[in-house]
Amino acid sequence: MGLLRGWFAIPLWKRVLGALLLGLLFALVWPEGTPAVAFMGELFVRAIRMLVAPIVLVTIAAGITALGDPKRIGGLGGRTIGLFALTTAIAVSVGMAVAALIRPGVDAPLGTAAPHALGPAVTPYDQLIGIVPLNIFDALAKGDMLALIFVAILTGVGTLVAGEAGKPFAALLQSASAVLLRIVGIVMEATPFGVFALIANAVAANGAAVFVNVGWLALAVLIGSLVQIVLVHSLILRLLARVPVLPFFRGIIDALVVAFSTASSSATLPVAMRVAEKNLGIGRPVFSTTLPLGASIGKDGTAMYVGLLSMFSLQAFGVELSPAVYGLVLLTGALAAFGTAPVPSASLFMLAAVLSAVGVAPEQTALVVGFVLPFDRLLDMTRTVPSASANLTVATTVARWEGELDERVYRAAATA
Repeated sequence: MGLLRGWFAIPLWKRVLGALLLGLLFALVWPEGTPAVAFMGELFVRAIRMLVAPIVLVTIAAGITALGDPKRIGGLGGRTIGLFALTTAIAVSVGMAVAALIRPGVDAPLGTAAPHALGPAVTPYDQLIGIVPLNIFDALAKGDMLALIFVAILTGVGTLVAGEAGKPFAALLQSASAVLLRIVGIVMEATPFGVFALIANAVAANGAAVFVNVGWLALAVLIGSLVQIVLVHSLILRLLARVPVLPFFRGIIDALVVAFSTASSSATLPVAMRVAEKNLGIGRPVFSTTLPLGASIGKDGTAMYVGLLSMFSLQAFGVELSPAVYGLVLLTGALAAFGTAPVPSASLFMLAAVLSAVGVAPEQTALVVGFVLPFDRLLDMTRTVPSASANLTVATTVARWEGELDERVYRAAATA
């Protein structure tokens, strides 16, 4: 019992970081043993993904009912979407700037890659129509985030507008939201074991040489991610939210490690909601609406990578980079990032939308995807981290503006 109490006395983020390092060491020392621990990572990811759909549906609806005044919905939603649009556009620019500086695509051996043809792209019309589901249970089963967000918003607004008659249902939503977040807390205690297994298997499967094989591209992804997190997000927190930066990054370590391990913004959502409440002091009406929305449209890592990989492709094919080309990549990259599914490697398959806008043939795009795809898992893990950081940055900033940030809890993260 003493050992167990000692384990739980260690802050979770320290246990998670320790597990990450142990997983890396395990894979390097005994890679053939990683299949024996793979089940822990699979169970952890399944447990988190099990919670995503009900959390999105229930907590958004509960968050809206907690606002009390229907007029606050528009202000909160507008500020949230506006901030995500800002960080996404900046992220594409960062990716393009890093690619222009490092030039990873010059002389890239794309001719040695096996082409990987992409399926038909989802049109903007289909994306728009798909927001309204034909069947809510089908949307729940598929984890269709935009459809669930639409239903949740409609449910929350309907509950508010119902007035007195809606109060019992509002109380039920609040209760269900609290229960779900408690379940997230229970699942989170398994994070060290899940991270250990996920990292061990990722490194054993890809090998440390993955970053040598696509070294310049990997370096560019790492630099772009660091610039977006350390510079862009820090400036937003300092200039827009007017809060110290250190408590923020100390408070979100758990979410960043899970984002890196799972390479999925969707799988990170339950963890992000927990750290938003427990570590950052963000009010439930804010984090329960901004974070699920961010899991669908807050894709800083994807946006940075789409801009970077587009420039990589254009450099590799020797396309002349005029101001018009830069403008098209920036515009289409930001729009493509907004429509990317929150699952691993999804940004690779949005590349065709950007490259086709600047005249790159589908056959050439297939070569780029075929070149990157074998190494994309660890690159994807890296670029998911700025997406998770962006979601929590926006949530913190909106909470500050809405008066829903408990600064005592927020500042306490710096001493945890």
